[in-house]
Amino acid sequence: MKNHLLTFCASASFSLLVACSGQPGEVKSYNEGINIIPMPQSLVQQQGAFRLSGSTSLGAASPEAKTIAEFFAAKMRTATGYDITVGESGNITLKLDESLDVNDEGYQLDVTGDAVNVTAKTPQGLFYGMQTFMQLLPAEIESAQKVSGIAWTAQAVSIKDEPRFGYRGIMLDPCRHFMPAENVKKFIDVLSLFKINRLHWHLTDDQGWRIEIKKYPKLTEIGSKRVEGEGTEHSGYYTQEEIKDIVKYAADHFITVVPELELPGHEMAAIAAYPELSCKGEAGTPRVIWGVEDIVMCPGKEDMFKFLEDVIDEMVPLFPSEYFHIGGDECPKTSWKNCPLCQQRIRKEGLTADKNHSAEEKLQSYVIQRMEKYLATKGKKIIGWDEILEGGLAPSATVMSWRGEDGGIAAASMNHTVIMTPGGNGMYLDAYQGDSKIEPVTIGGYTTLEKTYSYNPVPDTLAAMGKGDYVLGVQGNTWSEYMYSEAIREYMTFPRIIAVAEIGWTNLDRKDYKDFERRINNAYVRLDEHNVNYHIPMPEQPNGSCNFVAFTDKATLEFTTSRPMTIVYTTDGSEPTAQSTVYSAPLTFTENTTLKIASALPSGKLSTVRTIQVEKQTLAPAKEVEKTAPGLNMQVFDGMFLNVKDLEAAKLQPRETKVIEETRALTAQTPSPESMRGVKQYASVATGYVNIPEDGVYYISSDLEEVWIDGKLLVNNGGEVKRFSRHDSSVALAKGLHEIKAVFLGHIIGGWPSNWNDGSIKLRKEGQDKFTKITGDMLSH
Repeated sequence: MKNHLLTFCASASFSLLVACSGQPGEVKSYNEGINIIPMPQSLVQQQGAFRLSGSTSLGAASPEAKTIAEFFAAKMRTATGYDITVGESGNITLKLDESLDVNDEGYQLDVTGDAVNVTAKTPQGLFYGMQTFMQLLPAEIESAQKVSGIAWTAQAVSIKDEPRFGYRGIMLDPCRHFMPAENVKKFIDVLSLFKINRLHWHLTDDQGWRIEIKKYPKLTEIGSKRVEGEGTEHSGYYTQEEIKDIVKYAADHFITVVPELELPGHEMAAIAAYPELSCKGEAGTPRVIWGVEDIVMCPGKEDMFKFLEDVIDEMVPLFPSEYFHIGGDECPKTSWKNCPLCQQRIRKEGLTADKNHSAEEKLQSYVIQRMEKYLATKGKKIIGWDEILEGGLAPSATVMSWRGEDGGIAAASMNHTVIMTPGGNGMYLDAYQGDSKIEPVTIGGYTTLEKTYSYNPVPDTLAAMGKGDYVLGVQGNTWSEYMYSEAIREYMTFPRIIAVAEIGWTNLDRKDYKDFERRINNAYVRLDEHNVNYHIPMPEQPNGSCNFVAFTDKATLEFTTSRPMTIVYTTDGSEPTAQSTVYSAPLTFTENTTLKIASALPSGKLSTVRTIQVEKQTLAPAKEVEKTAPGLNMQVFDGMFLNVKDLEAAKLQPRETKVIEETRALTAQTPSPESMRGVKQYASVATGYVNIPEDGVYYISSDLEEVWIDGKLLVNNGGEVKRFSRHDSSVALAKGLHEIKAVFLGHIIGGWPSNWNDGSIKLRKEGQDKFTKITGDMLSH
């Protein structure tokens, strides 16, 4: 009778309250079906379901199995409130069996109405088998406190599973914005749910040195701190004890930490601490902007190699990983060309240029190969970014292919192992996930969840060559230039890293994006239980979202999402909820309205709520001007100003007044090189008229500080990173001349120099698909 009752519980309608042996619980829609991520290689659904109860116990005969059983029993006890025990035997058993026909990370999971059996060759396999079982249970099993009213049942299944790739990784970058130790552990907790098994830890870069090296205390005293353009200090580093603790914590979750020591470029933070490491030996600071630093280490000096060897000597004992990442990317070689010591090294080592590589590229290869040999004495193999191919590849190096797949293909064709992480194929998780007009600022690009999920780490070229086995796996990278907080870091990382997890684990014939979209709704609730701030696609307007919509007769607003989502909204000023009116067709407005609109998950959680002001306007009349001349009047003021109020309060006299032909001139009054060293900052204000070609509502976009038309402030980027404007507006304008004022403030906010923008102001007439720049022939004064 018990088996029949469990079968009934498993097959009952998910919209009903079910009662199994007197245990009530509602099955939420996101808990319906099987929601395992990554999808197992073989899964057969059986009749019935296993139910957790107060009599549930875990059995584990070996010490290793018992450790894993205790880990999961503790989670179950917390969420269910049941006194779930661990002993020699139980109705959930964990067993090690070296004869099992799976690889070292594989497992066999059998769930019936009476028992759960997990078998694996290794403790890691048992851990993954239990993670899969946990995903058969309702998502609330991840709760850090007791949850009532849940039917704690797991569908009966038979699963045989193992990963497609042995390397399934994420790169964390605490250099640009430091990631506290507790947040690294939080990531480890969540990554392990989805069988990610490598954490590539990018610990050194131009903007910050993040690991304690006792022999070189200035690395953390000086190199771990930078003061950005707006005066914000960014600092932080991990002590060696913290490193050990995190590495052990990761190992307990079967995640191997791979450290990265960047060399010979991307080391301005170290050079700031010890200037003699560079060619010129000049004093400096950690880089306060993004981009590629042209001051690099000097391989002409033996002291540079001694420094790197000393650092490695302290790092190696902290990281048991087989691999050690040495960077090797984006190393400008201009200083080497002009450095007598570097040129002497080139001559001494016989590094001659050929048709493919310069002598300086050969020098980089010399550095990489020399460090490879040193790390080999420590029992380590090296990984490097695909630039290490330039000048000749170190004999046992693994290439991490990021600039597309070509580097990985080239390395594998030479019988080198590779890790695929091409940014253009969805593996750079710092790219936009939705409309840049409303999403938090990023470095650029556009990578949807589907794009990430669709990536195949074995290119057809390698498969055709029979070299696919040289691909060790795949990695998602979370470069943190624009990840100004941990909330934003999480928002950019999740759920795309979960897609990477399935790419790395699941065979191609088992992948199904539409089903992944369904399963991710369950994973979201698991992320909720870990307080992860994941991305939910927001409602977007075609051709560019805008939170201020002007109209003259009526406004019709259409919304889409970057993947299928329920959209809810209100028009009475109240905050929307999951129960608010569902958007089903374009909305039409004939009077002033405040529209609040968001996407809703099956769990009831909403995306960020967009507040859109819809305003009825009459066409602003054109100006009658007797005589005009081409261009705008521009005034230039010396000094760095973070906001317009400071510029106005300074009451400065302009150092220069002139006519400019294009708005580009606003940002082009002072050279702004890649280094931004010694740039004399200034502000500029241009005024005059813009000729609107025809009557209509126009959307306006710019990365300038402010744009005014007819005395109205339409674009206000105050306090923002001046990149990818997220403050577009719209206005109704009659054909003809309209007053325009454009304000540029030269400064650095959030690591981005406003000087690097093109000064453009863009218009898009309602109904048109694209923005176009205001050109010189439209400007007059």
